[in-house]
Amino acid sequence: MSASYVTDILHCARRLTHQKRKPASGASGPVLLMALPGLFLVLSACIFGLNHVEATQDMSNLCSNGLEVIYPELDIDKCLTIPQNMRKKISHVWGAPKVYFPAADEKSLYVLVMVDPDAPSSTSGTYWRHWVVTDIKGSALKKGREVKGTTLTGYYPPTPPRGTGFHRYQFILYQQPAGRVMSLPGPENPPRGKWNLNAFIETNVLGPPDAAVQFRTQNYED
Repeated sequence: MSASYVTDILHCARRLTHQKRKPASGASGPVLLMALPGLFLVLSACIFGLNHVEATQDMSNLCSNGLEVIYPELDIDKCLTIPQNMRKKISHVWGAPKVYFPAADEKSLYVLVMVDPDAPSSTSGTYWRHWVVTDIKGSALKKGREVKGTTLTGYYPPTPPRGTGFHRYQFILYQQPAGRVMSLPGPENPPRGKWNLNAFIETNVLGPPDAAVQFRTQNYED
């Protein structure tokens, strides 16, 4: 276990306990012992969360690498929260967005994945699969046109259930290995929920994402 990993755990615990009341000075031993189970839970949550992040692909450039998702009244080229007056439209009115990636290689093909990492929960380690398209021409991405290719999963708009707070919706673009036919692992029609994105990446021998962007939204009635 590296020193930086331990430091990250301690920083996480400090954030989670930031709002909690500090024990009064001179607190007795029994009082401190009663607090230990809570501290254990906090540290466990931090360790689980850090391990979950480390187990997924590097998304450090999620918000700043040139990918643009274009809805009729909203261009998303950086991480943002959908304004209240557009949440119903993005969930129930607008269809699949156009996708623009000016750095695309015109001679290459690409794979586009749209997922919700917060369904059923942000700690589940799985995703809700909203959209998967392969064989997308780089030349089309450079022009910001409608996404055309081989659709493995049709577009499903972001529709977070009421009372579940904000969900993240991530668009991830991969360069497709030359000559390879992409597929969804598992049954012929795997369910959208509890999807293992890493298994898809490994099965199809995809490298790190070329670009990605995300937005946050919640149910428009919340």
